[in-house]
Amino acid sequence: MTRHETFPTKSIADKDFVLATDLDGTFLGGTEAERRQFYDWIEGTRARVGLIFVTGRDPGYVRELTRKRRVPKPDFVVGDVGTTIAEVDEDHFLTPIPELEAEIEKAWNNAGMRVQAALQGVGGLRLQSTGFRHRVSYDMDPDRFEARALDIVAGLGLDALVSDNRFFDVLPKDVSKGPSLLRLLTHLGVDSRKVLVAGDTLNDLSMLAMGLPAVAVGNSEPALLERVAELPHVHAARQAGVAGIAEAILHHKLLA
Repeated sequence: MTRHETFPTKSIADKDFVLATDLDGTFLGGTEAERRQFYDWIEGTRARVGLIFVTGRDPGYVRELTRKRRVPKPDFVVGDVGTTIAEVDEDHFLTPIPELEAEIEKAWNNAGMRVQAALQGVGGLRLQSTGFRHRVSYDMDPDRFEARALDIVAGLGLDALVSDNRFFDVLPKDVSKGPSLLRLLTHLGVDSRKVLVAGDTLNDLSMLAMGLPAVAVGNSEPALLERVAELPHVHAARQAGVAGIAEAILHHKLLA
């Protein structure tokens, strides 16, 4: 091989292991030393390890995170609580995959303004300033929250998701992290047996419950731990954040 030749880049389907992970509290969780060690391991094994972020965060946040905060760049992102499915280029830009988002866009049907109008005046909800394409999200005050918001959203033919007892997301019907991740893995031809799904709050439940090897990291929301307690494929890690992910990789024997 000459100095100008390079080995072909493996597609994510050909890699030995794929980590599909939530960000806040999970891939961004743990001590600074634990994060640095785990991120260095990811970067050192990229030929064998694929990385997918499955997050409630928006594309702009993910790009800022990986460009300026020394967090490994993912191969793909399932963002906005499952309403964005995108690939990531060398410049850290996220490009939505139209064939995977078509059903999401149809299910949403430009509902943003209708949702905001219907929930205006409902106690305990404060609209988040970030503009999302296929969702509406609120910060939630659990002491003031009015449960009628759930009925209002259902009446609009949409889904409501409460997570960490402080976030209220309105999503297209039957769209969340789990179904969107599964749609992406199928599209990419990834063998689900070599995927580890990692999360820490109730908005991760739909992906942890899919039947793939999974971990609820040690600092998980108690409500999530309660819901996954009887699922044998979900490892309840003792350690928090990235240390819990590493613990689960060993527990599930996912990478030699």
